Amino acid sequence: MGQLQRQRVFLLATLYVALCSCLTIELSSAQATPTLEIFPKQSEQRKPVGKPLILTCRPNVPDQALVTDLQWKDNMNNTILPKPTGRNQPPMYTETLPGDSLALMITSLSSEMTGKYYCTASYANTELLQTSVSIKTYVAITWTNAPENQFPILGDDYVVKCEVKADPNPTIDWLRNGDPIRTDDKHVVQTHGLLIRQVAESDDGIYTCRAAVIDTGELLERTIRVEVYIRPVITHLPSTLEAIEGKPFAANCTAIGKPVPEISWIKDSVQLNVATADRFTVNALTGLLTVSSVTQEDYDTYTCIAKNGAGVVDQKTKLNVLVRPSVYELYNVTGVSGKEIAITCRAKGRPAPAITFRRWGTEQQYTAGEQINDNRITLEQHMDEERGESSGTLRITKSTRMDDGLYQCIASNKGDTAYKTGHIAVEFPPDFSHMKELPPVFSWEQRKANLSCLAMGIPNATIEWRWNGRNIKDLYDTNLKIEGTGPRSDLIVHPVTRQYYSAYKCIATNIHGIAEQDMQLKEARVPDFVSAATPRQLTATTITFDIRGPPTELGLPILAFSVQYKEELNPDWSTALNRSWSPDSPYIVEGLRPQTMYSFRFAARNQVGLGNWGVNQQQSTPRRSAPEEPKPLHSPVQNDKEEPVVVSPYSDHFELRWGVPADNGEPIDRYQIRYCPGVKMAGIWTELEKQCNTIEVVETTSYQMTDLSGNTYYRIELKAHNAIGYSSPAAIIMKTTRGIDVIQVADRQVLSSAAIVGIAVGGVLLLLFIVDLLCCITVHMGVMAAMCRKAKRSPSDIDDEAKLGSLYGWRFPLPYCSGQLVKEPPPSPLPLPPPVKLGGSPVNSPLDEKEPLRTPTGSIKQNSTIEFDGRFVHSRSGEIIGKNSAV
Repeated sequence: MGQLQRQRVFLLATLYVALCSCLTIELSSAQATPTLEIFPKQSEQRKPVGKPLILTCRPNVPDQALVTDLQWKDNMNNTILPKPTGRNQPPMYTETLPGDSLALMITSLSSEMTGKYYCTASYANTELLQTSVSIKTYVAITWTNAPENQFPILGDDYVVKCEVKADPNPTIDWLRNGDPIRTDDKHVVQTHGLLIRQVAESDDGIYTCRAAVIDTGELLERTIRVEVYIRPVITHLPSTLEAIEGKPFAANCTAIGKPVPEISWIKDSVQLNVATADRFTVNALTGLLTVSSVTQEDYDTYTCIAKNGAGVVDQKTKLNVLVRPSVYELYNVTGVSGKEIAITCRAKGRPAPAITFRRWGTEQQYTAGEQINDNRITLEQHMDEERGESSGTLRITKSTRMDDGLYQCIASNKGDTAYKTGHIAVEFPPDFSHMKELPPVFSWEQRKANLSCLAMGIPNATIEWRWNGRNIKDLYDTNLKIEGTGPRSDLIVHPVTRQYYSAYKCIATNIHGIAEQDMQLKEARVPDFVSAATPRQLTATTITFDIRGPPTELGLPILAFSVQYKEELNPDWSTALNRSWSPDSPYIVEGLRPQTMYSFRFAARNQVGLGNWGVNQQQSTPRRSAPEEPKPLHSPVQNDKEEPVVVSPYSDHFELRWGVPADNGEPIDRYQIRYCPGVKMAGIWTELEKQCNTIEVVETTSYQMTDLSGNTYYRIELKAHNAIGYSSPAAIIMKTTRGIDVIQVADRQVLSSAAIVGIAVGGVLLLLFIVDLLCCITVHMGVMAAMCRKAKRSPSDIDDEAKLGSLYGWRFPLPYCSGQLVKEPPPSPLPLPPPVKLGGSPVNSPLDEKEPLRTPTGSIKQNSTIEFDGRFVHSRSGEIIGKNSAV
């Protein structure tokens, strides 16, 4: 068994030795045969055109030192030379590599380089070594025209470009958003791209162009983003623009499109993009054109251009520069009355302004052509639009003095309005029409008189004076003095003799004519006798007269009436008392004794002096008695078919005011006020007796009634009292307003239809009442105002009220229907008498009527004057001629 194993091992060792010997013999034989090897070792090299290539030829010989003349030959069997030094790199050259290898360097393959290339060498100068390799080229897939972003235009047919270069020819197909595209009515796959018919916005998307070469197995994809563009459209640009010279201006050119169009403005006359010009600013996105200050040179035609990737669109507009009008010519003119006058105004502006006129101080403008309300006046207008100038002429035929004055020229266009004022002077001959109604001039006692002559005329007139047909200047009379020669001249006459009381002639002359005016100087005299003086109202202490004055001359009025009076038993008029009145005042004699006979005589006074006493008469005063009825100072509101009602502005109180009546010989010591609520049914006043109140007040002429009920009628009676007794009562009806005192909280009830209708009717009537009341108070109109006017007292009654003494009349003026009262006395230059204090000791029986009236010492027993200014009576002490006296 062991022997067998040893034999097997020996056999295997022998076989191994034999095998190794064979291999060593073969390798030694191979190394002994010299060859050339080309790397890469493939006999055929397939490369794309344009790619670089390197082929290395390496000798496989026992001894590298015996290899000589190692070189490459091209496909035309031409030796390929090494790369020259310092020269441009050739497309093909050789280069020796480390290890005694020779490389063939091709920088860029071309189709012409296809073929067999040889590597040759000589070994030991006895053996030629050679090997070869084949180069085949092909064209790789190349995108020659396939932009990655393409922009078709809305509505057009568009080919999505995808041009491919390859050899062999590639096959092309298309994908959109990953889905294959087939040829249909919308899409057509073409050689050089994808045709899309009638491009819509929905055709936006990502497209894929895919190229494949089956022979080479090459596959390449191109991603293309397609965005549909929309051509620009100008949506807003007026055909005409208007700007005002000197002011900023802005205009908008609006355009739409995709992408957003870029807008520019071109001034056509100079083909200038105004964005680069001074004063101009353009917003390319919004199209807003802004001009900081417009000038006349900006007048032109402008083109708005909107441009985007889809196209260009433009539109023209005309910019009219509105030049604000200016009046550059308006001259004052002078004409003659009765002839034609024309005033012309010239102005410039763009557009040419319209010109008209108006009288200074009025708003009404003259219209073109003949004026409707005055056919003498014609307005003529002329315009030159090309030059931007206008003229207007206001022509007045048969001019008069009334046409003289300032005239305003008005030039207006769309830009503004200009004004300028000129004067039309109308010359006319002298005129004395304003002096026709003047009274004669009076003089007396050789006082100098001034005869003033004023001539109206343009140009100013010169004046000369004539007396008895002779020029006064030629008379050299020292009693006649002329001051001024025109247009005013004064003749100072000193009438030392009666001959100077005569007529004088004033003669005015200018270039247009002559006018004459006669002026009369008369001798003035004192008034004649008073025509009549009749007692109209008697009290125990006063007498009111009606006086009719003597005839008067124009220019010499009566200034005052005077009276002298004394007791009839006194025969001496030198001790009589005097009193004077202005002609428009009440003629009241005060401070008389009751139950006494007096003698009166009257005279009139003018500027010359006091006339003769006349109208002698006797009149006795009545006995002392109770005061006159007091007069409440309230304005009633007249209700239809009812007596007057005074409305209180308050619901719970009312202030009663009254004037002091005549005391009829005894001082008033108190007043009695009685007021009762009540109603008036069937025309009869019914008082609520249990609710009446009686109050007595002293030393006052007002009383505050309090704790009244709202919306309630009250009857008020007022009496004055003196030592004799009470006066007759003055009665008024007063109504309080509705107030919170009449609002009562009641249980909530459902009103019937009749009640609602009644409330509505009552509300309407109340509203009408309030409106009528307001109209009566504010503007004195309406039903109440009409009835109030009817209810007014007669003028004689008002005079009686106003004439109740100088001591009280100014303090308590008569009420008016308007309700307005004078709250304070008028200012007086003289100290007023102190207020009369009400009071006095009561008496049980009337005093003896022959007893003198108890009055303050010196308060009445002196000469005095009464003046009436139309509203109040004023009393003054001393001898006074009259308020209008010129003596």
